[in-house]
Amino acid sequence: MSRWKAFLKAETADWKKWEAAWLFLAAGIIVLLSLYWGDDARGITAAVTGVICVILTGKGKMSCYLFGLVNTILYAWIAWDARYLGEVMLNVVYYVPMQFAGWFMWKKHRNQETGEVVKTRLSLKGDLAAAGIAAASIYGYGLILKALGGNLPFTDSLSTCLSVLAMLFSVKRLMEQWILWIVVDVVTVYMWAVDYANGGTDIATLLMWSVYLLNAVIMLHKWYVESRRAEQK
Repeated sequence: MSRWKAFLKAETADWKKWEAAWLFLAAGIIVLLSLYWGDDARGITAAVTGVICVILTGKGKMSCYLFGLVNTILYAWIAWDARYLGEVMLNVVYYVPMQFAGWFMWKKHRNQETGEVVKTRLSLKGDLAAAGIAAASIYGYGLILKALGGNLPFTDSLSTCLSVLAMLFSVKRLMEQWILWIVVDVVTVYMWAVDYANGGTDIATLLMWSVYLLNAVIMLHKWYVESRRAEQK
C-alpha cells in the first residue's frame, strides 16, 4: 500500500495551476461536446482516456501509460469500424506493448523531487537519420495499405509510421516526439474529419485528436525548455 501511496503522491506533485486547468478543461470539453453530438460510451471513454494520457505524457507523469493502455484498446476498436487498418495495427501490435515498455523505462529516469521524467533531445545527426527512416517507411507501408484496400492508404501510412517513431521517442524521453506528434495529429484530424463528413458518428474521436494537436504544441515548448535545462546540469 505504501508503494501505491508514494506513486500517487509523485503523480499529483508539482502541478502548475495552468497544467491542472488544461487537464480538466480538455477532458470536460470532450465529454460535454460528445454528449451533445450523441457519441456513444465507447467513443467518449476512448477520447477522455486519450486526452488525459497525452496531457500526463506532456507533464512527464508515469500514469500516462495506464490511461494510454485503455485508450489504445478502445481506439483500435473504433478505427476498425472506420476501416483505418493502419491505425488498428498500430494500436494493437505496437501501442499496447509500448505502454508497458514506457512504464518501465520512465520509472528508471524520474526526478524524485517533481515526480516527472527527465527530458532529453536528439543531436542534429539523430534528427536527420530519423527523418530518412520515416520517409522510407511512409512510402513502403503506404503501398502495403493500398494493396490491402485500406481507406486513405498513404495518409494512414503517414500517421502510422510517424506515430511509431513518436512513441519510441516518447519512451526514450526525447523532446522531438512532440514535433512528430504535431504532424501526426494534423494528419489524423484530417482523416477523422473525412470519416465524419462521410457519415461517421465518432465525433469524440475527432475532438480527441483536435485536443491532441493543441496539447502537442503546448508540450513541445515545455519539453524544449526542460530538455535544454537538463543538458546544462
